[in-house]
Amino acid sequence: MDMQSAAERSDVILDAVLREIQPELRWVHGPTTVGSCDVSRRRAVMTDISAARRGNLLGVVDRFWRKSGYRMTAVNNDAEFPAVYAQTPDGFGVRLRIGGEGQAFFQVDTPCVRESAVADSTSQATAPPYEGEFIPRPNIHSDFWSAEAPEVGVAHGR
Repeated sequence: MDMQSAAERSDVILDAVLREIQPELRWVHGPTTVGSCDVSRRRAVMTDISAARRGNLLGVVDRFWRKSGYRMTAVNNDAEFPAVYAQTPDGFGVRLRIGGEGQAFFQVDTPCVRESAVADSTSQATAPPYEGEFIPRPNIHSDFWSAEAPEVGVAHGR
């Protein structure tokens, strides 16, 4: 597998988890970085996820990754900056972490692969593209994800 193929596999992994989350999260592409033999693809969620709903999001993602055969490698239960980390059966590292102001970030890190050029992702972002070097903080309201009370007893996701 070369870097371009690994980047495309990363996009498939990201597309699958984001499709699983209902109601839909709006997201933009983060930077793609290329190392000496690996690639990282990122997506930044632009939907405002309230502190009360972050656990719902982490739970949906954790269950989906486990159902997909991923091995959970770490869980950070920090109240402000929680995260879940896993590895796919074919060696791709995946993570969801909550950053400043509750912004969710998904990332896939490839295993070491053969060097090649890497094109931009062809996955269509679901939030308006941003101008400039930095991704702004989440700015899209969701009646579900932005709500200030936790959802109890309802599992979202397919």
